[in-house]
Amino acid sequence: MIVRERPSGIRLFFAMRGSILAQIKWTLAANIALAVLVTWSHGRLLDYKLQVSALPFSLIGLPLAIFLGFRNNACYDRYWEARKLWGDILLRGRTLARQVLTLIDAPVEAPVEAPADPIVVASADSSVDALQCRMVRRMAAFAHALKHQLRGTPPGTEVSDWLDADEAQAIGAVSNTPSGLMLRMARDLQACRQQGRIDPVLMASIDATLSGLTASAASCERIKNSPLPFPYTLLLHRTAHLYCFLLPFGLVDSMGLLTPLVVGIVAYTFFGLDAVGDEIEEPFGLRANDLPLDAICRTLEIDLLQALGDPEVPPPLQPVDYCLM
Repeated sequence: MIVRERPSGIRLFFAMRGSILAQIKWTLAANIALAVLVTWSHGRLLDYKLQVSALPFSLIGLPLAIFLGFRNNACYDRYWEARKLWGDILLRGRTLARQVLTLIDAPVEAPVEAPADPIVVASADSSVDALQCRMVRRMAAFAHALKHQLRGTPPGTEVSDWLDADEAQAIGAVSNTPSGLMLRMARDLQACRQQGRIDPVLMASIDATLSGLTASAASCERIKNSPLPFPYTLLLHRTAHLYCFLLPFGLVDSMGLLTPLVVGIVAYTFFGLDAVGDEIEEPFGLRANDLPLDAICRTLEIDLLQALGDPEVPPPLQPVDYCLM
Protein backbone atom coordinates (compact mmCIF):
# COMPACT_ATOMS: atom_id res chain seq x y z
CA MET A 1 0.00 0.00 0.00
CA ILE A 2 1.32 3.45 -0.92
CA VAL A 3 1.67 5.65 2.17
CA ARG A 4 2.77 9.21 1.49
CA GLU A 5 1.58 12.79 1.74
CA ARG A 6 -0.36 14.15 -1.20
CA PRO A 7 1.94 16.35 -3.32
CA SER A 8 0.75 19.85 -4.12
CA GLY A 9 1.58 22.47 -6.70
CA ILE A 10 4.13 21.66 -9.35
CA ARG A 11 5.29 18.57 -7.40
CA LEU A 12 2.00 16.96 -8.33
CA PHE A 13 3.23 16.50 -11.92
CA PHE A 14 6.62 15.06 -10.97
CA ALA A 15 5.68 12.60 -8.21
CA MET A 16 6.80 9.19 -9.49
CA ARG A 17 6.88 7.00 -6.39
CA GLY A 18 3.40 5.65 -5.90
CA SER A 19 2.32 6.65 -9.40
CA ILE A 20 0.69 4.17 -11.78
CA LEU A 21 2.94 5.49 -14.55
CA ALA A 22 5.56 2.79 -13.92
CA GLN A 23 3.03 0.09 -14.83
CA ILE A 24 1.83 1.70 -18.06
CA LYS A 25 4.94 3.54 -19.28
CA TRP A 26 5.75 1.23 -22.21
CA THR A 27 2.18 1.06 -23.50
CA LEU A 28 1.84 4.81 -23.10
CA ALA A 29 5.17 5.41 -24.87
CA ALA A 30 4.07 3.23 -27.80
CA ASN A 31 0.79 5.13 -28.02
CA ILE A 32 2.54 8.53 -28.03
CA ALA A 33 5.09 7.29 -30.60
CA LEU A 34 2.24 6.26 -32.88
CA ALA A 35 0.65 9.68 -32.39
CA VAL A 36 3.94 11.36 -33.37
CA LEU A 37 4.18 9.16 -36.47
CA VAL A 38 0.58 9.93 -37.48
CA THR A 39 1.16 13.65 -36.94
CA TRP A 40 4.34 13.58 -39.04
CA SER A 41 2.59 11.71 -41.89
CA HIS A 42 -0.62 13.76 -41.55
CA GLY A 43 -2.60 10.55 -41.19
CA ARG A 44 -1.39 9.03 -44.46
CA LEU A 45 -0.67 5.32 -44.81
CA LEU A 46 1.59 5.06 -47.88
CA ASP A 47 -0.36 7.12 -50.44
CA TYR A 48 -3.74 6.67 -48.81
CA LYS A 49 -5.19 9.32 -46.50
CA LEU A 50 -7.11 7.79 -43.58
CA GLN A 51 -10.26 9.87 -43.22
CA VAL A 52 -11.44 9.48 -39.60
CA SER A 53 -13.47 12.16 -37.88
CA ALA A 54 -13.49 12.85 -34.16
CA LEU A 55 -17.21 12.00 -33.84
CA PRO A 56 -16.80 8.21 -33.28
CA PHE A 57 -14.26 8.87 -30.54
CA SER A 58 -16.64 11.27 -28.84
CA LEU A 59 -19.39 8.64 -28.91
CA ILE A 60 -17.14 5.85 -27.61
CA GLY A 61 -15.03 7.85 -25.15
CA LEU A 62 -17.82 8.74 -22.71
CA PRO A 63 -19.25 5.20 -22.37
CA LEU A 64 -15.72 3.80 -22.09
CA ALA A 65 -14.92 6.18 -19.23
CA ILE A 66 -18.19 5.27 -17.49
CA PHE A 67 -17.57 1.52 -17.80
CA LEU A 68 -13.98 1.90 -16.57
CA GLY A 69 -15.38 3.80 -13.59
CA PHE A 70 -17.90 1.02 -12.90
CA ARG A 71 -15.15 -1.61 -13.05
CA ASN A 72 -12.88 0.38 -10.74
CA ASN A 73 -15.75 0.79 -8.29
CA ALA A 74 -16.30 -2.97 -8.30
CA CYS A 75 -12.56 -3.54 -7.79
CA TYR A 76 -12.43 -1.02 -4.95
CA ASP A 77 -15.42 -2.71 -3.28
CA ARG A 78 -13.38 -5.93 -3.22
CA TYR A 79 -10.36 -4.05 -1.87
CA TRP A 80 -12.34 -2.30 0.85
CA GLU A 81 -14.18 -5.46 1.89
CA ALA A 82 -10.84 -7.26 2.17
CA ARG A 83 -9.48 -4.44 4.36
CA LYS A 84 -12.55 -4.60 6.61
CA LEU A 85 -12.13 -8.37 6.96
CA TRP A 86 -8.51 -7.99 8.03
CA GLY A 87 -9.53 -5.24 10.42
CA ASP A 88 -12.03 -7.72 11.87
CA ILE A 89 -9.27 -10.35 12.18
CA LEU A 90 -7.12 -7.82 14.04
CA LEU A 91 -10.00 -6.94 16.36
CA ARG A 92 -10.94 -10.56 17.07
CA GLY A 93 -7.29 -11.50 17.58
CA ARG A 94 -6.98 -8.91 20.33
CA THR A 95 -10.30 -10.03 21.78
CA LEU A 96 -9.22 -13.68 21.76
CA ALA A 97 -6.03 -12.85 23.65
CA ARG A 98 -8.00 -10.93 26.27
CA GLN A 99 -10.57 -13.71 26.65
CA VAL A 100 -7.99 -16.49 26.88
CA LEU A 101 -5.94 -14.65 29.50
CA THR A 102 -8.87 -13.50 31.66
CA LEU A 103 -11.69 -16.04 31.26
CA ILE A 104 -9.67 -19.27 31.50
CA ASP A 105 -8.72 -20.04 35.11
CA ALA A 106 -5.43 -21.43 36.30
CA PRO A 107 -5.23 -25.24 36.45
CA VAL A 108 -6.71 -26.77 39.58
CA GLU A 109 -3.88 -29.27 39.86
CA ALA A 110 -0.22 -28.51 39.58
CA PRO A 111 0.62 -28.17 35.90
CA VAL A 112 2.63 -30.86 34.22
CA GLU A 113 6.18 -29.82 33.38
CA ALA A 114 5.96 -27.90 30.13
CA PRO A 115 8.03 -28.71 27.03
CA ALA A 116 11.45 -27.17 26.87
CA ASP A 117 10.57 -25.25 23.71
CA PRO A 118 10.72 -21.56 24.83
CA ILE A 119 8.68 -20.44 21.85
CA VAL A 120 5.51 -21.90 23.30
CA VAL A 121 5.79 -21.26 27.00
CA ALA A 122 7.80 -18.04 27.22
CA SER A 123 5.80 -15.41 29.07
CA ALA A 124 6.88 -12.76 31.54
CA ASP A 125 3.53 -13.07 33.33
CA SER A 126 3.69 -15.93 35.83
CA SER A 127 -0.13 -16.19 35.87
CA VAL A 128 -0.14 -17.33 32.24
CA ASP A 129 0.23 -21.08 31.86
CA ALA A 130 1.46 -23.05 28.84
CA LEU A 131 -2.01 -23.62 27.36
CA GLN A 132 -2.98 -19.96 27.47
CA CYS A 133 0.36 -18.94 26.00
CA ARG A 134 -0.02 -21.54 23.26
CA MET A 135 -3.49 -20.31 22.30
CA VAL A 136 -2.43 -16.67 22.18
CA ARG A 137 0.66 -17.38 20.08
CA ARG A 138 -1.37 -19.64 17.80
CA MET A 139 -3.44 -16.57 16.90
CA ALA A 140 -0.33 -14.98 15.36
CA ALA A 141 0.35 -18.20 13.45
CA PHE A 142 -3.24 -18.09 12.15
CA ALA A 143 -2.81 -14.57 10.77
CA HIS A 144 0.46 -15.44 9.02
CA ALA A 145 -0.97 -18.71 7.66
CA LEU A 146 -3.98 -16.89 6.21
CA LYS A 147 -1.74 -14.22 4.68
CA HIS A 148 0.40 -16.77 2.86
CA GLN A 149 -2.62 -18.79 1.78
CA LEU A 150 -4.19 -15.72 0.18
CA ARG A 151 -0.93 -14.69 -1.47
CA GLY A 152 -0.10 -18.20 -2.63
CA THR A 153 3.36 -17.99 -1.03
CA PRO A 154 5.16 -20.56 1.15
CA PRO A 155 4.85 -19.71 4.85
CA GLY A 156 8.48 -20.45 5.64
CA THR A 157 9.08 -19.96 9.37
CA GLU A 158 6.51 -17.22 9.91
CA VAL A 159 3.94 -19.82 10.98
CA SER A 160 6.16 -22.44 12.63
CA ASP A 161 7.97 -19.84 14.78
CA TRP A 162 4.74 -19.31 16.72
CA LEU A 163 4.06 -23.02 17.31
CA ASP A 164 5.85 -25.79 19.16
CA ALA A 165 7.74 -28.32 17.06
CA ASP A 166 5.12 -31.08 17.20
CA GLU A 167 2.24 -28.79 16.33
CA ALA A 168 4.19 -27.13 13.52
CA GLN A 169 4.89 -30.54 12.01
CA ALA A 170 1.28 -31.65 12.34
CA ILE A 171 -0.17 -28.46 10.92
CA GLY A 172 2.18 -28.64 7.95
CA ALA A 173 0.27 -31.68 6.68
CA VAL A 174 -3.08 -29.84 6.69
CA SER A 175 -4.30 -28.47 3.36
CA ASN A 176 -6.06 -25.48 4.94
CA THR A 177 -3.66 -24.27 7.63
CA PRO A 178 -5.85 -21.47 9.09
CA SER A 179 -8.78 -23.86 9.50
CA GLY A 180 -6.51 -26.47 11.10
CA LEU A 181 -5.23 -23.92 13.60
CA MET A 182 -8.78 -22.92 14.55
CA LEU A 183 -9.63 -26.58 15.11
CA ARG A 184 -6.70 -26.88 17.50
CA MET A 185 -7.92 -23.73 19.27
CA ALA A 186 -11.31 -25.39 19.76
CA ARG A 187 -9.71 -28.57 21.13
CA ASP A 188 -7.72 -26.58 23.69
CA LEU A 189 -10.92 -24.79 24.65
CA GLN A 190 -12.67 -28.14 25.03
CA ALA A 191 -9.85 -29.37 27.27
CA CYS A 192 -10.28 -26.29 29.48
CA ARG A 193 -13.99 -27.03 29.85
CA GLN A 194 -13.36 -30.68 30.71
CA GLN A 195 -10.82 -29.62 33.33
CA GLY A 196 -13.28 -27.14 34.84
CA ARG A 197 -11.08 -24.15 33.99
CA ILE A 198 -13.82 -22.19 32.26
CA ASP A 199 -17.54 -21.74 32.70
CA PRO A 200 -19.57 -23.10 29.75
CA VAL A 201 -21.23 -19.71 29.28
CA LEU A 202 -17.85 -17.97 29.04
CA MET A 203 -16.62 -20.75 26.78
CA ALA A 204 -19.39 -19.88 24.32
CA SER A 205 -18.11 -16.31 24.04
CA ILE A 206 -14.61 -17.52 23.15
CA ASP A 207 -16.06 -19.99 20.66
CA ALA A 208 -17.97 -17.10 19.05
CA THR A 209 -14.67 -15.28 18.60
CA LEU A 210 -13.17 -18.37 16.94
CA SER A 211 -16.22 -18.66 14.69
CA GLY A 212 -15.83 -15.01 13.68
CA LEU A 213 -12.17 -15.57 12.77
CA THR A 214 -13.13 -18.60 10.67
CA ALA A 215 -15.85 -16.59 8.92
CA SER A 216 -13.44 -13.75 8.11
CA ALA A 217 -10.91 -16.20 6.70
CA ALA A 218 -13.59 -17.85 4.56
CA SER A 219 -14.70 -14.44 3.27
CA CYS A 220 -11.12 -13.60 2.29
CA GLU A 221 -10.94 -16.91 0.42
CA ARG A 222 -14.16 -15.98 -1.39
CA ILE A 223 -12.64 -12.71 -2.59
CA LYS A 224 -9.43 -14.47 -3.61
CA ASN A 225 -11.20 -17.24 -5.54
CA SER A 226 -13.93 -15.14 -7.19
CA PRO A 227 -12.35 -12.55 -9.52
CA LEU A 228 -14.38 -10.24 -11.71
CA PRO A 229 -15.77 -11.98 -14.82
CA PHE A 230 -12.92 -12.28 -17.32
CA PRO A 231 -14.99 -11.37 -20.45
CA TYR A 232 -15.96 -8.04 -18.85
CA THR A 233 -12.35 -7.21 -18.00
CA LEU A 234 -11.11 -8.34 -21.42
CA LEU A 235 -13.72 -6.23 -23.21
CA LEU A 236 -12.64 -3.09 -21.38
CA HIS A 237 -8.94 -3.85 -21.97
CA ARG A 238 -9.48 -4.26 -25.69
CA THR A 239 -11.74 -1.25 -26.05
CA ALA A 240 -9.40 1.05 -24.12
CA HIS A 241 -6.37 0.00 -26.21
CA LEU A 242 -8.21 0.23 -29.53
CA TYR A 243 -9.62 3.63 -28.60
CA CYS A 244 -6.26 5.10 -27.57
CA PHE A 245 -4.28 3.68 -30.50
CA LEU A 246 -6.85 4.82 -33.07
CA LEU A 247 -7.34 8.23 -31.46
CA PRO A 248 -4.43 9.96 -33.31
CA PHE A 249 -6.12 9.32 -36.67
CA GLY A 250 -9.25 11.12 -35.48
CA LEU A 251 -7.43 14.12 -34.00
CA VAL A 252 -4.61 14.82 -36.44
CA ASP A 253 -6.69 16.95 -38.82
CA SER A 254 -8.17 19.13 -36.09
CA MET A 255 -5.33 19.20 -33.51
CA GLY A 256 -2.28 19.18 -35.77
CA LEU A 257 1.00 19.27 -33.85
CA LEU A 258 -0.86 19.04 -30.53
CA THR A 259 -2.10 15.54 -31.39
CA PRO A 260 0.63 13.65 -29.45
CA LEU A 261 0.03 15.78 -26.35
CA VAL A 262 -3.74 15.26 -26.36
CA VAL A 263 -3.37 11.57 -27.11
CA GLY A 264 -0.84 11.20 -24.28
CA ILE A 265 -3.20 12.80 -21.75
CA VAL A 266 -6.19 10.69 -22.81
CA ALA A 267 -4.12 7.47 -22.96
CA TYR A 268 -2.56 8.13 -19.55
CA THR A 269 -6.05 8.49 -18.05
CA PHE A 270 -7.56 5.40 -19.66
CA PHE A 271 -4.52 3.14 -19.30
CA GLY A 272 -4.00 4.37 -15.74
CA LEU A 273 -7.60 3.65 -14.70
CA ASP A 274 -7.34 0.24 -16.29
CA ALA A 275 -4.08 -0.56 -14.47
CA VAL A 276 -5.36 0.68 -11.10
CA GLY A 277 -8.39 -1.58 -11.45
CA ASP A 278 -6.13 -4.54 -12.20
CA GLU A 279 -4.07 -3.92 -9.06
CA ILE A 280 -6.85 -3.47 -6.53
CA GLU A 281 -8.97 -6.28 -8.00
CA GLU A 282 -6.71 -8.78 -6.18
CA PRO A 283 -6.05 -7.00 -2.84
CA PHE A 284 -3.97 -9.75 -1.20
CA GLY A 285 -0.95 -9.69 -3.50
CA LEU A 286 2.51 -8.15 -3.27
CA ARG A 287 2.07 -5.19 -5.59
CA ALA A 288 2.41 -1.60 -4.43
CA ASN A 289 -1.32 -0.91 -4.13
CA ASP A 290 -2.30 -4.18 -2.44
CA LEU A 291 -3.16 -4.49 1.23
CA PRO A 292 -0.25 -4.25 3.72
CA LEU A 293 -0.80 -7.71 5.21
CA ASP A 294 2.76 -7.89 6.58
CA ALA A 295 2.19 -4.68 8.55
CA ILE A 296 -1.21 -5.87 9.81
CA CYS A 297 0.29 -9.17 10.98
CA ARG A 298 3.12 -7.31 12.70
CA THR A 299 0.61 -5.11 14.52
CA LEU A 300 -1.19 -8.23 15.75
CA GLU A 301 2.12 -9.77 16.83
CA ILE A 302 2.92 -6.71 18.93
CA ASP A 303 -0.49 -6.75 20.62
CA LEU A 304 -0.32 -10.47 21.40
CA LEU A 305 3.22 -10.34 22.78
CA GLN A 306 2.38 -7.34 24.95
CA ALA A 307 -0.69 -9.18 26.24
CA LEU A 308 1.63 -12.04 27.27
CA GLY A 309 4.00 -9.60 28.94
CA ASP A 310 6.86 -10.45 26.60
CA PRO A 311 9.57 -7.76 26.86
CA GLU A 312 10.97 -8.49 23.38
CA VAL A 313 8.37 -6.87 21.13
CA PRO A 314 9.28 -6.20 17.48
CA PRO A 315 8.83 -2.67 16.12
CA PRO A 316 5.98 -1.84 13.71
CA LEU A 317 6.80 -2.11 10.02
CA GLN A 318 7.52 1.20 8.27
CA PRO A 319 7.02 2.15 4.61
CA VAL A 320 10.01 1.65 2.31
CA ASP A 321 10.03 4.15 -0.57
CA TYR A 322 6.44 5.05 0.44
CA CYS A 323 5.37 1.38 0.09
CA LEU A 324 4.02 -0.46 3.13
CA MET A 325 3.81 -4.22 2.63
